[in-house]
Amino acid sequence: MNRAKDENTFEVDFGAYDFSTPRLTLSSSIGNGVDYISKFLTSKIGGDLERAKPLLEYLLALNYHGENLMINETLNTVAKLQTALIIADVYISVLPKDTPYQNFEQKLKDWGFEKGWGDNAERVKETMNILSEILQAPDPIKTESFFRRLPTIFKIVIFSVHGYFGQSDVLGLPDTGGQVVYILDQVKALEEELLLRINQQGLSVKPQILVVTRLIPDAQGTKCNQEMEPILNTMHSHILRVPFRTDRGDLQQWDATAKVLERLESKPDLILGNYTDGNLVAYLTANQLGVTLGTIAHALEKTKYEDSDVKWKDLDPKYHFSCQFTADIIAMNAADFIVTSTYQEIAGSKNRPGQYESHLAFTLPGLCRVISGINVFDPKFNIAAPGAEQAVYFPSIEKKKRFTSFHPSIEELLYSKENTSEHIGFLADRKKPIIFSMARLDTVKNITGLTEWYGKNKRLRNLANLVVVAGFFDPSKSKDREEIAEINKMHDLIQKYQLKGQIRWIAAQNDRTRNGELYRCIADTKGVFVQPALYEAFGLTVIEAMNCGLPTFATNQGGPAEIIVDGISGFHIDPNNGDESSNKIANFFEKCKVDAEYWNKISQAGLKRIYECYTWKIYANKVLNMGSLYGFWRNLNKEQKKAKQRYLQMFYNLQFRNLAKSIAIPSAESQQIASIPMIKPQEPTQTASPKPTEPTVVETPQTQPTPRENDLEQKQLDFLDEILTSCSYYCWCFLCLNLFIIVLLLIKIMTR
Repeated sequence: MNRAKDENTFEVDFGAYDFSTPRLTLSSSIGNGVDYISKFLTSKIGGDLERAKPLLEYLLALNYHGENLMINETLNTVAKLQTALIIADVYISVLPKDTPYQNFEQKLKDWGFEKGWGDNAERVKETMNILSEILQAPDPIKTESFFRRLPTIFKIVIFSVHGYFGQSDVLGLPDTGGQVVYILDQVKALEEELLLRINQQGLSVKPQILVVTRLIPDAQGTKCNQEMEPILNTMHSHILRVPFRTDRGDLQQWDATAKVLERLESKPDLILGNYTDGNLVAYLTANQLGVTLGTIAHALEKTKYEDSDVKWKDLDPKYHFSCQFTADIIAMNAADFIVTSTYQEIAGSKNRPGQYESHLAFTLPGLCRVISGINVFDPKFNIAAPGAEQAVYFPSIEKKKRFTSFHPSIEELLYSKENTSEHIGFLADRKKPIIFSMARLDTVKNITGLTEWYGKNKRLRNLANLVVVAGFFDPSKSKDREEIAEINKMHDLIQKYQLKGQIRWIAAQNDRTRNGELYRCIADTKGVFVQPALYEAFGLTVIEAMNCGLPTFATNQGGPAEIIVDGISGFHIDPNNGDESSNKIANFFEKCKVDAEYWNKISQAGLKRIYECYTWKIYANKVLNMGSLYGFWRNLNKEQKKAKQRYLQMFYNLQFRNLAKSIAIPSAESQQIASIPMIKPQEPTQTASPKPTEPTVVETPQTQPTPRENDLEQKQLDFLDEILTSCSYYCWCFLCLNLFIIVLLLIKIMTR
């Protein structure tokens, strides 16, 4: 049977619930969701007093632990608010700009105003004037600025479930790489921005950030077996580790939500998910608690493997794509906003579809047909590129800041002629500049490809040495089949091209601080950094190298193509054309010989590009703006949100749970495969309040439902199990429920 034409094929259509959602129209606007939402909100709340009522209700709902913020019930109409703003403006205008808020707090309180407007007279006046203008003649810039100033976010939960999440000695362990660095730097930047905003709001609140991950009993010498760990260089941020497994085997219930509520003593104001598993858990938790949700995919797998959807049955035993693609579709549709690092991640390029774009429509033969997965013109998409920690990654020319204590060990790392457990190979001519690369040793990162380019290009070999930091040397030390194959390939290439004396292969390095100085030592040789990946979603090492002043050559497939302006702040290389790429690097070194300033020119242009676009401060400001603006947007569209959530619940319970049960979980013989929970979401509240409620124990992701207290609920579960035993009945049931929800939604819209 031709599945593409089979009328009984299970079809998934999320677009049916987004018909009233405003859409961007220009491809150049993709990824600028905040700008678009600001414009749309301006048109929704401006014009007359009645239309501004949702904003008034939102302001009235703001509180922190029961204490009102911004305004109280005295200002229960838009007209009263407008009048009070005028009176307050006249009063504050005569005060010195630096007058502390406490000096006139009681006066404002008498008129209906509460804390949160600012820390001094100048700040309070600015915020009040912005709101006055929004109520009279709103514009998008003022709208976005006002929501940025609102005291709505104090507690953030970040989910990063997979791998060994720790602050030291974890890089290079299974499933552990750049995501750990990304999130730790993200947390520091978010806390710093939160503290700044809270201070400017005139509040004395302490923010809290929790990174929720799994607790690993066999932590391999790391701290991943500790439940709570303060995050270094922060004051109010912690890693919370919740066990997936005990000595007795896999847990039947992973109650992360209960732990979060216990630690925060209330609901969070914002939840951020990372990667497929973290995004799914974030969705389940945010749905249960009624909290604004942002997701960060980092790297969706669908575009990494050719025809991964059509060939899912062949690939599923190894990669579990059916489960992964289903989880990705659920998370991206559930999110209030999606954070991406680049435009290409969303919409791709001329030659390659975007990671999200590939989820617009696709078929998993024999399982389902997604006719409307995600629309890249949805205003939930936003580009917020991360940076690199500038206390660690700074230019080599800043001599006074250099970590000179590492120089002896780096000298040994690069130039000693003896093979050790940390490095093999040697550099016979240390006067040559160094071509440097650092990445995981897998096929996509293409370190073996770079080694082969270098081996084939005699001109390049005469101009420079090659130093790579990647993986292990001994394949018996790796448990990853792909890495084992790449290790063997590296050894074969070194022998095939007789690279002895020209290559240094260094094992994976976990000390970020020393790595920062390592980049700078490479720069001291007038070397370059090369990122040769077949595809790179973003390219954090590109940012690190450019921060250290290293001229950088990076793949034109993915994010680095946006980070680097080719020929100005660095160079693009084609990972599928090794001869062209290696010659481009060789041409650079030859030009540097002719023009002594050329190396410095590219180095400085790279730094300028970083400071303008790729810092953690810029990132944190954007993400917190999203949290504030989409929190209000979510409240404004709660009816439509509720309908889509019902659809997502069905899809999760009837499709994902069934797929997840088929995955064998390694555990003790006495343990059975852990069940995946039914989800019971909290009904959306009738106000915009992002504020905490009393903590409650809720059912959490990756858990088995606890025994029901009444027979009716158990019968409902049994009924769902019966549905899952029959594909045709299951599809028919899903379709009927889907149509029922659509009809209800249309009736509500028509009767307004």
